[in-house]
Amino acid sequence: MTHSDAAISSPFDDILAAQRAAFLQEGPPALAARKADLKGLRAAILAHRDQIERAVNADFGHRSRHETAMMEIMTVVQGIDYLSRNLRRFMRPERRHVALTFRFASARVEYQPLGVIGIVSPWNYPVGLALMPLATAIAAGNRAMIKPSELTPQTSALIATMLGKLFPPDQVAVVAGDAEVGAAFTALPFDHLLFTGSTRVGKAVMRAAAENLVPVTLELGGKSPVIIAPGHADDATASGIAFGKYANAGQTCVAPDYVLVHADEVEPFRAAFDRAVSTLYPQGIASPDYTSIINKRHFARLNGLIEDAAAKGARIVPLGRQAEPRAHALAPTLILDPTDEMEVMQEEIFGPVLPVVTYRDLDEAIAYVNARPRPLALYYFGADDSDRRKVLARTTSGNVGINNTLMHYGQEDLPFGGVGPSGMGAYHGIEGFRTMSHAKGIYAQGRWNAASLLRAPFGRFADRVFGFILR
Repeated sequence: MTHSDAAISSPFDDILAAQRAAFLQEGPPALAARKADLKGLRAAILAHRDQIERAVNADFGHRSRHETAMMEIMTVVQGIDYLSRNLRRFMRPERRHVALTFRFASARVEYQPLGVIGIVSPWNYPVGLALMPLATAIAAGNRAMIKPSELTPQTSALIATMLGKLFPPDQVAVVAGDAEVGAAFTALPFDHLLFTGSTRVGKAVMRAAAENLVPVTLELGGKSPVIIAPGHADDATASGIAFGKYANAGQTCVAPDYVLVHADEVEPFRAAFDRAVSTLYPQGIASPDYTSIINKRHFARLNGLIEDAAAKGARIVPLGRQAEPRAHALAPTLILDPTDEMEVMQEEIFGPVLPVVTYRDLDEAIAYVNARPRPLALYYFGADDSDRRKVLARTTSGNVGINNTLMHYGQEDLPFGGVGPSGMGAYHGIEGFRTMSHAKGIYAQGRWNAASLLRAPFGRFADRVFGFILR
């Protein structure tokens, strides 16, 4: 480790040491304490709602307060409510089966806190993707350190101030800094590390965590496809896809990344999609509910994807009403006739650009999805029939939305997580509680011990028992 590395990581080491010492001294918090902390977090979020909405708007350049309320504040508050309602059940020990040969004993699983959870949150939903993992960590009885994104400095500073007033630093701490600070943070020997971000950075996070054998939950992304069944390229489908694609201007890890539509229905879909975008954003990119791209670098990257596709033969179709451009706001755009050589089909788009890929039969669409890395989400628009069942059975993704987009993320009783390149592990629901807990198996011997009859020196009785069991 270099001197500069040591200088960066030393204060983090102190925070981690203080949190671990407090955890060991005080032990796992009781149900009442956890619920009180969740209640306090909920109240603080609502008390700071206006400040949160203003901070996020300032960091993005423009984002509707309604979008922040819906996509971030509401999801966290509802998630906290779910955890609070179900926490007693989650914490309850589970009885487990004891085999005949071990009768007069009992077995159970108790879920105990891991200790200190590291949370690395991204810029695209800087409130929800920091505070929902925190709420889960608290529900599971842990302490937490959070490294928010440097790309949303006002929101990150507000979160630090809000949590600093609510929790002592040996329970919850926020660490600010750039990518170098983030790298040092992920190298700490946490009891568990949850990272939300790109697949590329996720690989580096996993390498850093491996040095200390820290278990990780990686919430990554990838290219989440939409399959439109033949005959369903209509206004309802287009509206559902447009909502998921253009919420937060497509800067969502589970946003539709490309659409698979039957070759005979491209034009009906284009027309329906244009109508849907015009309905959502009647003033085009000047609409007050249309979000800007987070910064100039990402704005330039997205324009580069469009230019690359155009240069390689794609048809570029701007959507909705054309308006005077707002600072780094990118108009909704369809890319027709994309090919695999185009950059837009090789990397996660993370913006308001939607390629439309054609297929001739559903097996071709399924094969197209399966030939690519497994996505964080897959969306299917169509009837409840054999085609839908085929898509569900023959594709693998983190989650699936049927005749909707994004909504699976808001279902707190469903696990949320990727598979393969789109992530590993899950949170939300009981799966989130268990991700941040240790399932401790406990075997208690009763007064009588049937298994003691099977000890050396062995004889004919043992032969009979083994003969009966292993018959």
